[in-house]
Amino acid sequence: MAESGDLLLAYRDRFPILRDSTYLISNSLGAMPAAVAEEMAAYADIWATRGVRAWSEKWWPLPIEVGDQVAPLIGAPAGTVSMHTNVSIATAVFLSCLTPTLRRKKAVTTALQFPSIQYVLKGWAKEREVDIEVVPCDDGIGSDQQQLLETIDEDTLVVSVSHAEFKSAYLNDAAAIAARCREVGAKLILDTFQSAGVVEIEAQKWGVDSVVGGCLKWLCGGPGNVYLYVDPELAPTLEPTLTGWMAHPAPFAFDPGPMRWRDDAYRFLNGTPQIPCLYAAGPGLDIHNEIGVTAIREKSKRMTAMLFDKASERGWRVTAPADPDLRGGTVAIDVEHGELVAQELNARDFVVDYRPGAGIRLAPHFYNTLDECASALDQIDDILRTRAFEKHGSVAGASPT
Repeated sequence: MAESGDLLLAYRDRFPILRDSTYLISNSLGAMPAAVAEEMAAYADIWATRGVRAWSEKWWPLPIEVGDQVAPLIGAPAGTVSMHTNVSIATAVFLSCLTPTLRRKKAVTTALQFPSIQYVLKGWAKEREVDIEVVPCDDGIGSDQQQLLETIDEDTLVVSVSHAEFKSAYLNDAAAIAARCREVGAKLILDTFQSAGVVEIEAQKWGVDSVVGGCLKWLCGGPGNVYLYVDPELAPTLEPTLTGWMAHPAPFAFDPGPMRWRDDAYRFLNGTPQIPCLYAAGPGLDIHNEIGVTAIREKSKRMTAMLFDKASERGWRVTAPADPDLRGGTVAIDVEHGELVAQELNARDFVVDYRPGAGIRLAPHFYNTLDECASALDQIDDILRTRAFEKHGSVAGASPT
């Protein structure tokens, strides 16, 4: 089942873990490019040899320079993306810019939105006496898009939705949601953590107000590398209250306030940035920009289609959209004893994870092959047939997103 002429496999040897493991979990943590080790050594070298001078010589502009590497992958112009430590913080930064009015006191999200963002949204809404309307998901895969659009009305201040839902990989219609938000004057926060790097994103073309996401997953950039895009026409009108000295136009004046903000992407930064993480992000972003997301998406659809079809033929419940155009890069398979089966898969060096309500998540990326996808399904077959899962105990929730 190997794909002849698959040019993307030329990048495979840049990822050391692929030598020993069938790595099918890039929706949780992308495989590390070998060049990351060189970048981390460069970070250590400049710290060791230049000390505090590293700030002026290299480090200070990194949160925006790395943002510029992210920008083409989400359809954003240069100079509009800033880097943060995690999506909860990035979301909170944008929310801190928004003030409810007598008319606009509603936030909209979906039942499948990632819990951490729901926690942030609920905390912000409670503090500002904003009501949250949650669009349900009756099938556990995706919300009804028409219902979602109708829920966004003239009373809505902000909409927080994922482009691809983390459990099911269901793709919400980001362009239509952005258009509806523009129509009624609501602000949109689009979470692209599960789509950036594997699905095309056109943030500026779609008219999205803000985009959050990170390099941890499909972009192969490791933890601590989260981006925040803000529409450059909207940005100068916003005054984030979750802020810090990096956002000040004269940070080394050490002015105690009141706060003033820069007019560029630095406007949305806060405290001292996560420099080592930013070094780690570069190689994965370079590779994705070199390949292009369109080519990655085309291959991803072939692999997820095979996983969906072959799992369905076996009679397994697949908790992913049947329509490939509505499906991101993940296919989750809900088999009996799924959590224990996932543990046995990992013991056999088939690296996957398990999510309650979704099942075993299989997330092949451009460096994977159809043979690997087929082998993973064969392994699940074998584990269920031989009951090899029985040697494992439950550790639900032990692995990150």
